[in-house]
Amino acid sequence: MILSDTDIKHFLQQGKMEITPLQTQHIESASIDLTLGNHYLFPQQPQDLKQNILEPVYYKEVNAHKITIPAKSFILATTNEYIRLNNELAAFVEGRSSIGRAGLFIQNAGWVDPGFHGNITLELYNANDFDLIIQENIRICQIVIAQTLTPSTRQYNGKYQGQQTTTGSMSFKDIEAKEV
Repeated sequence: MILSDTDIKHFLQQGKMEITPLQTQHIESASIDLTLGNHYLFPQQPQDLKQNILEPVYYKEVNAHKITIPAKSFILATTNEYIRLNNELAAFVEGRSSIGRAGLFIQNAGWVDPGFHGNITLELYNANDFDLIIQENIRICQIVIAQTLTPSTRQYNGKYQGQQTTTGSMSFKDIEAKEV
């Protein structure tokens, strides 16, 4: 079941979820708009997924209030908001329509498991043939909260738990990497 604005406010008041900082005007009818932080990672090597499983991906780290995403380029960014879900809530992170219509694709791995806490790392791709400028604090994506039928017995405890800034790929820590 996807939470409505009424449910979202109720669950926030009950402490079953946390979004900090929360701007109440960002609570929509069935989602919450999240804003862009000021920390970015630009991949610095060819993306060979087989190789990435075995070793870390290297990134150029940038802190800025405004940033240019080159045409046909991919970067990682973060939300300003810290999210905490209890063991009966999961979430989807989706790009906002207005941002997508400008040619900026957001989030190709937008699932948030029950028990997650941390800031959300966003995968951004500029699909245009020209550069795009984005700036800190714009409403860039939305989080849709869903309630599970029963509380999960396993809360998320993965490698991205507790992230407080943009976090690059850690596929080299996956179990498959240990088996290669």
